[in-house]
Amino acid sequence: MKYLAAGALALAGGVTVAQQAPLDAPSLLPQPAARPGAVVPIAPVLDGQHMLTKQDADAWLDGFLPYALARGDVAGAVVVIVKDGQVLTQRGFGYADVAKRRPVDPATTLFRPGSVSKLYTWTAVMQQVEAGKLNLDADINQYLDFKIPPFDGKPITLRNIMTHTAGFEEAGRDLIGKSDNIPTLEVALKRWTPHRVYAPGSTPAYSNYATALAGYIVQRVSGMPFDDYIERNIFQRLGMKYASFRQPLPAALQPHMATGYQLGSGEGKPFEIVSVAPAGSSSISGADMAKFMIAHLNDGGPLLKPETTKLMHSPANEPLPGLNHMMLGFYEEKINGISAIAHGGDTRWFHSDLSLFPSKNVGIYISLNSMGKDGAVGPIRNSFFKQFADRYFPAPKPAPKELATAKAHAAQVAGTYGTSRAPVENWAAMMGFLSQMDVGTDKDGKLSVPAFKTIGGAPRKWVEVSPYVWQSTEDGDQFAARVENGKVTRVFYGPVAPIMVWDPVPWYKNSAWLKPLAIGALAILVLTALAWPVGAINRKRYGAKLELTGRDLALHRVVPACAWAMLGLLGSWVAVVVIASDYVTSAGLIWFNQIAGLLLFFGFVGVAGWNAWLAFRNKRGWFGRLWSVLLLGAAVVMLWVALAFHLISFGANW
Repeated sequence: MKYLAAGALALAGGVTVAQQAPLDAPSLLPQPAARPGAVVPIAPVLDGQHMLTKQDADAWLDGFLPYALARGDVAGAVVVIVKDGQVLTQRGFGYADVAKRRPVDPATTLFRPGSVSKLYTWTAVMQQVEAGKLNLDADINQYLDFKIPPFDGKPITLRNIMTHTAGFEEAGRDLIGKSDNIPTLEVALKRWTPHRVYAPGSTPAYSNYATALAGYIVQRVSGMPFDDYIERNIFQRLGMKYASFRQPLPAALQPHMATGYQLGSGEGKPFEIVSVAPAGSSSISGADMAKFMIAHLNDGGPLLKPETTKLMHSPANEPLPGLNHMMLGFYEEKINGISAIAHGGDTRWFHSDLSLFPSKNVGIYISLNSMGKDGAVGPIRNSFFKQFADRYFPAPKPAPKELATAKAHAAQVAGTYGTSRAPVENWAAMMGFLSQMDVGTDKDGKLSVPAFKTIGGAPRKWVEVSPYVWQSTEDGDQFAARVENGKVTRVFYGPVAPIMVWDPVPWYKNSAWLKPLAIGALAILVLTALAWPVGAINRKRYGAKLELTGRDLALHRVVPACAWAMLGLLGSWVAVVVIASDYVTSAGLIWFNQIAGLLLFFGFVGVAGWNAWLAFRNKRGWFGRLWSVLLLGAAVVMLWVALAFHLISFGANW
């Protein structure tokens, strides 16, 4: 259940390359952390910078990708490298269709780039800004035919949307489907508006819903359907014949579509349908993606004016001084002393990264059509970016020197944190409870962040290089904290800092103490429920008689019945999550659980309290009285969790 681990089902906003965040990292699906076994080849030690030529790049790719795909059980991949306005190399590896043994053709095989599609949407927004039809700092309600409510009186702007600071909670309902029976963009946006949980401009919180709003605004101000607009103003301008936002694909492109897989050795999967199309529905060949990269590296031409392109590629939000910036749509990736602007994306079966190095006039793109064994696609993407930069743009990497404050600051930062990209005000907030991030110290008193591991799955070693900023000794990634008045108010993982952050969890939601209590409460429920049939079997076996009457007899029956009902309700919620992990919303089951939960969570506290009162009033044995107290405590804990994480609420949206 990937959604359980991630805290949200969503278009993976593309935590790219070196950005293997924990399971709640963005990307159309969250990316698994690298695990042992997901091995990728390591570039040899460089004794000098390699020249970025087709011959050298091809030799590197031939030594890197075939082994990586085979070792990771990934069906196929497409790679494109552009330089100085030209395609340096475009390569296909493995299979577009394993069963038919159809190889990947970089010129014509279509992959799904997931949230990399957002870059077309952002480009379209900037085109309309150029045309004077959109203002980046105006209330977006003036462009809509429905109203997005303000947050504390503050409206959302397109600048907020393009920097992922609109303040929406995560929304995953019907994000990806298996058929073409999906709502239109307008219907998908109007049927439910996710809650605003952050003041606009204050908090990076990646949002597919907000991106879809931007696409709908382009549709309204341009006077043409979004798909038509992108075809006419981006694809046709660049001669991109193997690119489309349409779902299902036009008949002429369907034979060129690569098949998606969980494992390359597994069964092929159906074409995925994205309900909020501007956030990630495109299909495109590697060669056509090259044309888009070249346009952006060439000052935007013929898509945008140079001054508009410069604005789009410039820092627009800085989560914390010194960390990666958010541009207008792109996010920054710093490596070896240079800055790349990038976007990644994932559907369930396709996984992609695009990175541009404007100062070098170079761009790279990789897309793979399988998750692979042990989430191998993450380490492959990670290594592709880092090995490319180390090979062609190397820089000295001296060992970081640690500050004397390292242990004291690590102890200060230790705590439990929740991601900004998560459901907050609906039943799916329970996922936040299950995916909170622990930050602590190791046996030496140094910072420990178990969620962020090396490519090989080992714990990272963190060195404090400036006050409250730590650097990984393995790959240079950063972890940082914002401290105000001596108190940690937010922490950041450098690679994803532009699009998501972590805040301290309020005490009443803190899984550090609440999760052990919840596990204990669940164990008490299970034992209480089992005591009923076990007791009945033993009495029958030994011919014993149940010597209870009146209220004691009633409680003997009601208490385990309530325990069974509670376990059934929790199992039903697990079923909802399992269904949701396959991008299906069971609205009827959600409503049933919410109504039943309202009765059961409160009712069980009442029953358990009645049982405890009678246990002491009737002077039961010490075990009976102890168990009645434990049962009451378990009922209170279950009610607490249900209230804190909105299992007691009304509505099937999430």
